[in-house]
Amino acid sequence: MNYTNPSKIQAAILDWAGTVVDFGSFAPTQIFVEAFAEFDVQVSIEEARGPMGMGKWDHIRTLCDQPQITERYKKVFGRAPTDEDVTAIYERFMPLQIEKIAEHSALIPGALQAIAALREQGIKIGSCSGYPAQVMAKVVELAATNGYIADHVVATDDVPNGRPWPAQALANVIALGIDDVAACVKVDDTTPGILEGRRAGMWTVALLFSGNALGLTYAQYQALDAKTLIAERTRIHELFRNSQPHYLIDTIADLPQVIAYINLRLSKGEMPQSS
Repeated sequence: MNYTNPSKIQAAILDWAGTVVDFGSFAPTQIFVEAFAEFDVQVSIEEARGPMGMGKWDHIRTLCDQPQITERYKKVFGRAPTDEDVTAIYERFMPLQIEKIAEHSALIPGALQAIAALREQGIKIGSCSGYPAQVMAKVVELAATNGYIADHVVATDDVPNGRPWPAQALANVIALGIDDVAACVKVDDTTPGILEGRRAGMWTVALLFSGNALGLTYAQYQALDAKTLIAERTRIHELFRNSQPHYLIDTIADLPQVIAYINLRLSKGEMPQSS
C-alpha cells in the first residue's frame, strides 16, 4: 500500500465564538471581566482578550499570571492567586457564561451560506472551542435554532489538553472519518486556534475581523472607514504572524474561495506541512 497525497479538502474544523457565532467574540471576554469582579479584582476587557482561544481554566490561569493582575489580586487577598483560586474563579465563570451566552449567540453574517457552499462540495464540518462541554451544549443548542448544526463538536474538556495542543482538531478527524489531516482546514480567530491546526498538520485560516483580534460588533465593523480598516488589517496580520496561518481572510464568508485555492494546491501535490 502506497501513500497518496489527498487531492481535495474533506473537512473544515471551525471554531465557534468569533468564527461562526458571536461577531467580535464578546460572550467569553465579558464574562471573564465579570467573574474576576466578583472577587473584587479588576480585569479590563482588553486584558481578558489576551489569552483568548485557550481553554477557560487555562485562560484564567494565564490572566492571573500577568504581573499587573497578580498585583491587584495581592491587594485584595494578600497573596498571589493559586491554582485553587483559579478554580474558584472558573467555577464562578461557568454559571455566568451559561447565563449570558444567549446574548451573543447570533450567527456571523455569511456563515450559513459559506458552510452550505462547503457542504455542497461534500466537505464535513467539524468544530471545537475553548468552551467547556457544559457551556458548549448551550452554544450548540442556540446555534441550531439559527440553522447551524456542525457534524461534530469537541469541547476543551473533552480532551486531555486544549489549545494550542492539537487534540481537539484531531478528535474531529477521528470522529468524522477523515483519512488524512492534510485534507482538513482549521478556521479560527485566535492564535491558539491557529497553532492547534498547525500542530495537527492541517491547513489553517485565520479570521481578521469577525473575532477577538478586532473585538468590534458587526455594526461597528461595518462603520469603520477605509483608512482604519487598512490599519487594523495590518495590526491583526502582525498578531497572527508567529502562528503562521496559511491564509488570512476577513470573515468566514470568504472561506469557500480559500478552499478552492487549497484544493488547487493539493491537486499540485502541495501539503500544509511544507508551507
